[in-house]
Amino acid sequence: MMSQYQSYCEALKGVRTPALYLDEEALTKNMDWVIRNAGGKKIRVATKSVRSTEVLRKILEYSNVFQGLMTYTLEESLWLRSLGFKDLLIGYPTVDASSLKALAQDPSEIILMIDDPKQIEILKSHYQGKPFSICLDIDLSLDLPGVRFGVFRSPLKNLDRIKKISQVILKTPEVKLMGLMGYEAQIAGVMDKESFLMRFLKSLSIPRLRKRRRDIFHQLINDGHKLPLVNGGGTGSLKSTSEESIVTEVTIGSAFFAPVLFDHYQSFTLSPAVGFALSVVRNPEPEIYTCLGGGYIASGSMEPIKTPTPYLPAGLKLLKHEGTGEVQTPLHYSGSDPLEIGSLVFMRHAKAGEACEHFQDLHIIKGHHLITTVKTYRGEGQRFL
Repeated sequence: MMSQYQSYCEALKGVRTPALYLDEEALTKNMDWVIRNAGGKKIRVATKSVRSTEVLRKILEYSNVFQGLMTYTLEESLWLRSLGFKDLLIGYPTVDASSLKALAQDPSEIILMIDDPKQIEILKSHYQGKPFSICLDIDLSLDLPGVRFGVFRSPLKNLDRIKKISQVILKTPEVKLMGLMGYEAQIAGVMDKESFLMRFLKSLSIPRLRKRRRDIFHQLINDGHKLPLVNGGGTGSLKSTSEESIVTEVTIGSAFFAPVLFDHYQSFTLSPAVGFALSVVRNPEPEIYTCLGGGYIASGSMEPIKTPTPYLPAGLKLLKHEGTGEVQTPLHYSGSDPLEIGSLVFMRHAKAGEACEHFQDLHIIKGHHLITTVKTYRGEGQRFL
């Protein structure tokens, strides 16, 4: 039997490198993991973690558990709607005037995210007779003395602020409140496998954020709003978020591709599904192999883990003082599989969908076969951020 490294080499033999690939068998395992842990909730698919319309369709068609998309810009949402996608919740506020003008002509299937009355005023200025559907983004971070455990996202962090924006919405016929979203970033997006402190802070935060979400939900209901949509979560909080009775859906994105950051969670293990192949083009020392390309650094705070990670063959390491380069990446190799000029090596990105911004094609492989090649957003001529 072929090793995984040999299978990948065989599947991508003759493909122009650098090349982005998706392991279909690993994707299936990850989709099954999401379904098992969804607790009967609807799963909304985060487009920023996928960035390929064909793969989005593949996920949505796999199970009726997967319903709807969480997009990241209004321009993207309008484009996806034009391709036939429905039930689009934008995860972030927008002030994109040209896209709002287009949406105002037909606001169907798209829900805008807001967290400030000023955003409502902007929507009013674009109103063309049909109300915009909106969702409130609430803050679920944990504030401790001298420490903010979470992210600076929404200003809606207490019932007083909720009451004020609720009253504005009730007095504004140009908008219709459809739901409530709270992203528990300190649970969903914080690695905890190597940190007892992180696990402790998560255990401290979960009951508090649940209470805040519940209190805000009941406040809005008491004000007279109907909330058919209550969204929460992320890959790292799927299990805990799905346990909340008022939550109707959980957003999942990174779980499908299982990037490197998600190797570092204690409570679950996913199957690496996406990576990229580089070709060895130099052999300057007996154990040093230099590849063309590779410098695809992940966004966020700058840490070593945000660089791509050598994956296959086993025994590859980045050089401390060079890392992954703009044009070339030298690797130290001490493994048993033979490497030479022209050989392939495989790397994994720190995050899920960001790698798609560097590639036009996504090669879908199964075992040692290349099944098909699909386009990324970039390959379809789209780049939204």
